[in-house]
Amino acid sequence: MKASPLQQKELLRLQALDIKVLQLSHQSKSLAAHTELAALNREAEASRMKLLGRSGELDDVRTELGRIESDVEVVEKRIARDTDRLQNTSSIKDIQALDSEVASLKKRLFDLEEIEIAVLERQEEHEAAVAVVEQERDAIAERVAATEAVRDESLVDLNRQLGELTRDRATIAATIPDDLAALYERLRISGHGNAAALLRARTCSGCTMTLTGSDLADARQAPADEVIFCPDCGAVLVRTEESGI
Repeated sequence: MKASPLQQKELLRLQALDIKVLQLSHQSKSLAAHTELAALNREAEASRMKLLGRSGELDDVRTELGRIESDVEVVEKRIARDTDRLQNTSSIKDIQALDSEVASLKKRLFDLEEIEIAVLERQEEHEAAVAVVEQERDAIAERVAATEAVRDESLVDLNRQLGELTRDRATIAATIPDDLAALYERLRISGHGNAAALLRARTCSGCTMTLTGSDLADARQAPADEVIFCPDCGAVLVRTEESGI
């Protein structure tokens, strides 16, 4: 393939921009904020599961308390009913039976109220436990928001730089002949290292291998407009006054 020395040198500019693009892309993917967010998301999930468990325990206690309060209400109504019947009967037998039942109901009511107090205390403990986890959850959410802000700020700057590099690359690529540009792209996409490298002091700047023997002779004999390749990494070798050949 033929290409003027100037056109071949443009490949070096293109390669330099592609390296910067890769570096910035890597930076955008490896920001410390990404790692921090991953850790915070794990904390948030653990906190969510803890809150789910403690909320479930609190719901169980509230359900238990609701049953006790319902029982208390039933017993209180029965006491009120029997007390009213006591006040409206003159039968000794009924009075004795009602007195006994009221006494039994009051004992039952006392026991229920003692249980209710204990369950209320447990409810308060569970509510406090839930509140602690909710505070932890909110604190994590604040840290997530702050870290996301840092990440987004960094990404805005990196994306700005990537945009500038992309525009510069398009400008340079437009000056390179289609066949040479296509060759460069094939080499770049193949992923074997640099697609173009400067030959400096008989050494490929892409793979740092020095040309010797017949490889060096071929490079020396090749016309200036002949596109040559590094025998080791396959990159287009761009010759300049620094090449030492």
